[in-house]
Amino acid sequence: MNSLKKLLKGDKRIIAQTISTVENDTSTKVLETIFPYTGKAYHIGITGPPGAGKSTLVNVIAKKLLEKNKKIGIIAVDPTSPFSGGALLGDRIRMTDLALHKNVFIRSMASRGSLGGLASKTKDAALVLDASGMDYVLIETIGVGQVELDIAQVCDTTVVVLVPESGDSIQAMKAGLLEIADIIAVNKGDREGCDRLIMELKFAFEMRDKQTGWHFPILKTTATENKGIEELVSAIASHTAYLHKSGKLEDERKAKLMLRIHELIEEKIRAHLKEKIIKEDELKIMIDKVYKRKLNPYRIAGKIAKGIIKSETKRK
Repeated sequence: MNSLKKLLKGDKRIIAQTISTVENDTSTKVLETIFPYTGKAYHIGITGPPGAGKSTLVNVIAKKLLEKNKKIGIIAVDPTSPFSGGALLGDRIRMTDLALHKNVFIRSMASRGSLGGLASKTKDAALVLDASGMDYVLIETIGVGQVELDIAQVCDTTVVVLVPESGDSIQAMKAGLLEIADIIAVNKGDREGCDRLIMELKFAFEMRDKQTGWHFPILKTTATENKGIEELVSAIASHTAYLHKSGKLEDERKAKLMLRIHELIEEKIRAHLKEKIIKEDELKIMIDKVYKRKLNPYRIAGKIAKGIIKSETKRK
């Protein structure tokens, strides 16, 4: 209970310990305890292809928010080290000046093989930061490209970061990464081709503006020179106001909670299958038969599913 009080007051040591607990513990007891204290932080996702300058943008966005005396939690999802299993290049190294600020907490998380741009425990870590009294939680994804769509299931505002070199791949990205964007930042705006990419993006988003009612800002930034950052932070504030005024913030958060509950149900079922239903030795024998084409995977899946239903029915 004492730890909970310290967490709610924003004790950095307790925040770090709590995130480590939820990362490594399969129990949900801690998350169940802190959940009533969540729902107040505003979540901002920063995503985009590798090398777009996401970490630098997060750094300067956080500094702008600090000027407004806000408390900020940052989760930076990094590639997994093949040796330790930890974060390969912790973003805290790139944000050393921020890490020492009393109103900032930064956590690097290893992707641990996740293909969605986020570590599987990122959502839980974001809850911890929310409960600790952060006004904003900034989540920077690993930068694997088109597959990082799960960021939209966590964040209220998603900023997609591109660079002028992204122009050639814009058509391929349109159906994926760009679909989740609330704001586009074309970073490294001093490079050749920046204005052309912005024009292409404006044309691509023209129809989407009409469908959603939100005018998608497409901004030029150069994070290393602090250019365009004021406009970007202003665009985030405008999107926040739009979500509140339209009632979409509540609707979208409820939809995300629904998705999260479905995910948790699936996780529980998978764990239950491994522990209680499917015996590994039996499954290995079946797989051997499947490999020899004496059985098929569809029949096995159906048989196991029927067995689960029967066992649950008998319990009732």
